[in-house]
Amino acid sequence: MKYVIKKTATMLITVLLVSFFVFLAFSIIPGDPAVAKLGTQATPEKVMALREEMGLNRPLLVRFVSWIKDFIFGDMGTSYSYSLSVKAMLADKFPITITLTILSFIFIMIMSVPLGLYITEHDGSIVSKAVDCINQVLMAIPPFFSGMLITYFFGIVLRLFVPGGFVSYKRSLGEFIVYLIFPAIAIALPKSAMTIRMLKMSILSEAGKDYVRTAYSRGNTTTAVMYKHVLKNAFIPVITFLGMTLSDIVAGSLIVEQVFSIPGLGRLLVTSISNRDYPVVQAIIVLIVVIVVVINLLVDVLYRVIDPRIEDE
Repeated sequence: MKYVIKKTATMLITVLLVSFFVFLAFSIIPGDPAVAKLGTQATPEKVMALREEMGLNRPLLVRFVSWIKDFIFGDMGTSYSYSLSVKAMLADKFPITITLTILSFIFIMIMSVPLGLYITEHDGSIVSKAVDCINQVLMAIPPFFSGMLITYFFGIVLRLFVPGGFVSYKRSLGEFIVYLIFPAIAIALPKSAMTIRMLKMSILSEAGKDYVRTAYSRGNTTTAVMYKHVLKNAFIPVITFLGMTLSDIVAGSLIVEQVFSIPGLGRLLVTSISNRDYPVVQAIIVLIVVIVVVINLLVDVLYRVIDPRIEDE
């Protein structure tokens, strides 16, 4: 319990600090939200009046405290560009991005764990060497480029889906999931290659340790040693890596959304940055930070459950 409390406190401090620096960054970068909303032809009097109305003339720290307090209680402010509640805007986009993230992670697990175990058991075989070569290529290709290739071959050449033909989950959940399969694969491919490589290296490292030889000397079969002894320890660093991967997917999916014309948080973020719509941008970034930090917290707790040797510091 002490461990969880300490990690939770660290998480809250991290979120608070990141929130402040995000708020500070958008307060000092060039560009005036009031001018962006009124246009460059607006008179200085109108700009000053709007700045006063938007609360932009208040001291930075006062604005931050007011904003973070409202954010904690669910009030994310009002969009400068659309005059809509930021919370309502994100509520419509968030399910899209989080579904894409979950699908991507599922594909990573489906592709990497079974294949990683297989090539490790058959290390040195033609299949193992072929997978290693393919992994090298996939790890070098960023998700957005994989997305472009998938769009061309599966969308334009094979016509398995219509590029840009996104269907909202409110209209058809089935078509919504089907469309997200291809961008999810684009995100999953390089991460799967990395996970396969890490799992293989971790298993081979554990297989050479003394406790494995002891298990064999007691008459255990290769399968029993692998699944009862080796995998438990080999999966510890892999779980940490998967937690980092899940965090990375949340941020990486924002770029892939642009490639597949998915109206999720990614498109909203790009549009809001262009329009100097800071309340929306700040809310999206802080929301992503919260998700990433919570994932890391869960991974730390899971790591401790799997390996009780970790003591409270």
